[in-house]
Amino acid sequence: MRKFDITIVGLGPAGGTLSNLLAMHGLSILILDREKSFYPLPRAVHFDDEVMRVFQTIGITKEFLKYTIINKGTKFVNSKEKVILDWPRPKKITDNGWYPSYRFHQPDLEKQLRKKLKNYEKVLIEQNSEVRKITNSKNHVDITYTNTRNHKEYYVRSKYLVGCDGANSITRKQMKTKMDNLGFTQKWTVVDLILKKKKNNLPDRTIQYSNPKQPATYCRNVGKRRRWEFAIKKNQSDIKVLSENYIWNFLKPWLNKSDAIIERKTIYQFESAIARKWRKGRIFIAGDAAHLMPPFMGQGMCAGIRDASNLAWKIATCLKVKHNEAFLNTYQTERSLNVREYIETTMRMGEFVNAVESTPITDNIRSDNKGIKSMQSIKPKMGKGLGYLKDKNRGKIFPQFKLNKNTSLDDNFSKKGILILSSDLKTKVSKKYNLVNSKKIKKLSVYLKNINAKAILVRPDRFILGSANTNHEINLLLKKYSEILR
Repeated sequence: MRKFDITIVGLGPAGGTLSNLLAMHGLSILILDREKSFYPLPRAVHFDDEVMRVFQTIGITKEFLKYTIINKGTKFVNSKEKVILDWPRPKKITDNGWYPSYRFHQPDLEKQLRKKLKNYEKVLIEQNSEVRKITNSKNHVDITYTNTRNHKEYYVRSKYLVGCDGANSITRKQMKTKMDNLGFTQKWTVVDLILKKKKNNLPDRTIQYSNPKQPATYCRNVGKRRRWEFAIKKNQSDIKVLSENYIWNFLKPWLNKSDAIIERKTIYQFESAIARKWRKGRIFIAGDAAHLMPPFMGQGMCAGIRDASNLAWKIATCLKVKHNEAFLNTYQTERSLNVREYIETTMRMGEFVNAVESTPITDNIRSDNKGIKSMQSIKPKMGKGLGYLKDKNRGKIFPQFKLNKNTSLDDNFSKKGILILSSDLKTKVSKKYNLVNSKKIKKLSVYLKNINAKAILVRPDRFILGSANTNHEINLLLKKYSEILR
């Protein structure tokens, strides 16, 4: 029987990201994907600065940036095309070291993730692989899968398994955990087109058409790609709305047949749901296998990437040190609260797009002195988990600090955490830990003063685990969490 450190089921963006983050630790990884290759047509089209920072950790940003554009934001308009809400995405570098929002073509991302995986000798990708059975044991997971081309059955053993296998996850079914529907279910048609010629009349931003007769969305995507999405009315058949006549009639205000070709047309069931359990023993689920949300904020794929970033270093730590039940339980507790807030906000945006409400009820809506409403991007808190909840800095994103034009502090902790010490703190912390003295980076010293801390322990996923102001407090942090620094 073949044995691996981790088996990952599914090689979409979440599975590809998780595989790369784990491979960086030199672990043996088996990736099982039921498709013969990556899906070549558009699916996800948006990601944010936090996700780009994860891609930077993996090492794909230099090449992948060529295939992205900076997203300028979203406008919500009513049936008369009057702007009723503006959600701008300023072209300004954030604390994560990247622009707030990007557009991309999913196959381009999947190519980069797979290309990077080829650099790791201990990573084995098996396409055309359908998982049949997953058996949980105290010290390992046994997996039975079938090759759909030669119909042979295979058995492997792994210390951990993560299902990144989408909304119809076989991993979730094997775990026997249910999805809780949070209340939004709606069928929409999604049409992706490639322009044949330049169309200056098409907006350079995403437009949400809040129209009670037929809510719709327009997306400015990479290159000549454009996307329209529209709700399906209760009395309409799937065959009708996917017909060429219906689609081109719908697109008449913007395009005609001579302007573009239809690259993809499909029907999606937009849902809001979250799994009750994300972990059972040594089995985990991530991405769409763990949660689903409507697309109105473009956070579906992003949530899966955040899952991968949170889980990867925890599994790697447990493999390098020892299995820790309490440590791994923090995956769901930290991630579920964050993703639930994204889902609930997206649901309210969905009601707004459907013209159910005049203004979405969210805390991130502001009005200027002329009464024009605008929306700010949300950054939900990390849920309860590692660290002391009374620590005000715990769970905050740690900014990316540049060391010079080509390198940043992030490069110092791609695989482990760092302990950052103020230059005026006299302490005798062992050099065996991953240490950084703030005197080397002026902006870092200013940052520590601004958050009222003499020292901070930063996790490998770039979140602050804890802060300290005395040697005693530092020693308490190290006593509990020193394994993440080695």
